[in-house]
Amino acid sequence: MTGAGDGYGQSVVGDGYPAGAGWVVEARGELDQDTLVPLEEALTAAAGRHPLVILDAGSITFGDSSFLNLLLRLHRLTTLRIAAPGEQLRRLFAVTGADTVLSLHESVEAAVGA
Repeated sequence: MTGAGDGYGQSVVGDGYPAGAGWVVEARGELDQDTLVPLEEALTAAAGRHPLVILDAGSITFGDSSFLNLLLRLHRLTTLRIAAPGEQLRRLFAVTGADTVLSLHESVEAAVGA
């Protein structure tokens, strides 16, 4: 399993930054059980400090069931909004019905303003 301390795992999380009343966490690449730890840590830390967490998903190329499970768990802990999900993530959310639970937005700006 890829850990938070190595270069490969670190690459899935970009910079975080404030946006409105919340915090944006940028993610990129393929998110599965082997690469998810750094994103889980970043989202959990943001949820502990901010009333709103926005996941900028525009650069995520793949997400599996472990990624979806993480989002659903975070959704229960904080106000979570998913910004700019690509086609693969939209299919994942639609097929599983998660699109009726998660708050999906076209952009970070739209998620902040929702």
